[in-house]
Amino acid sequence: MILNILLQSTAGQGNMMTSLLPIVLIFLVIWLFMIRPQTKKQKEVEKARAALKPGDKVITNGGIFGKIREVKEDSFIVEISENVRVRIEKSAVFAATQPAPQKEEKKTAK
Repeated sequence: MILNILLQSTAGQGNMMTSLLPIVLIFLVIWLFMIRPQTKKQKEVEKARAALKPGDKVITNGGIFGKIREVKEDSFIVEISENVRVRIEKSAVFAATQPAPQKEEKKTAK
């Protein structure tokens, strides 16, 4: 369909402006529906990441739950278990909406 529009716009003896109009409209639609929302979402993620502070619970890209212990310029020190701390790059950390899942062991009565 888009190819037909492009062929029809260039087939006639029109000026340069009418032949470029469909291409410009296609790029405008792509920008409005794909590029703009993605950049907006990326800015929100960066803003949320910059607001993280020690004590916040986070999850990494790899699915590791932890708690931020220290904030550095380009990374976080995240405690993933008691006395187990790892340094993780800021771009690999997301704010967790829920606390880390805990396994509950059921005791059976004998």
